[in-house]
Amino acid sequence: MEEHMTFAVGDISLEGLFSAPSTPPSIGAVICHPHPQYGGEMRNNVVSALTLAFQEAGIATLRFNFRGVGQSGGSHGEGEAEIEDVKAAVTALLERQPVSTVVVAGYSFGSVVGLRAGAEDERVHTLIGVALPIGFRDPSFLLTANKPTLLVSGDNDNFSPIPGLQELIEKMPAPKKLVTLPGVDHFFWGHESAVAHAAVEFLGQQEGGGERA
Repeated sequence: MEEHMTFAVGDISLEGLFSAPSTPPSIGAVICHPHPQYGGEMRNNVVSALTLAFQEAGIATLRFNFRGVGQSGGSHGEGEAEIEDVKAAVTALLERQPVSTVVVAGYSFGSVVGLRAGAEDERVHTLIGVALPIGFRDPSFLLTANKPTLLVSGDNDNFSPIPGLQELIEKMPAPKKLVTLPGVDHFFWGHESAVAHAAVEFLGQQEGGGERA
């Protein structure tokens, strides 16, 4: 069961949905939604699939609406102000549920904003980017992130082309992994479970000291 909550970032308030298992978890995840100006919000299909899969794996979750979306205050910040939204969400998660491992996961716009924030934030340990829009946003910050990073994309995604992702991930520090979903475009309709499975599997590998691709 998710609980509606609010948290501050600067002088505005953001809304989110928080959930924690009855047994104190070791992992907490902040999940970031796609572009607000194209209908992105925290109940998006991919965000919802990731959130549910994390919860079923015993992970505390906080998904939230970026500034200017839903009941969150402020206005769209072109992907710059939203970096502070992510960091504030990490603070809110840790205040509600202290965990030893913090994950930031995002989809599309939420992936580049979330991963940028997570790469900068020393409290964040693991990064998950779904449909990272490398055709529109500079992903070079990942080259020095030095944190376990998973990228997931469909091979029919023009916003997140596989050749570019392959070139990027080859240059990134380990541990890193690229999961390609055949026949899938940017929106993942009907393939959300595959995205969620890849994310949970990657986190299990990190916790268990498994494969470091």
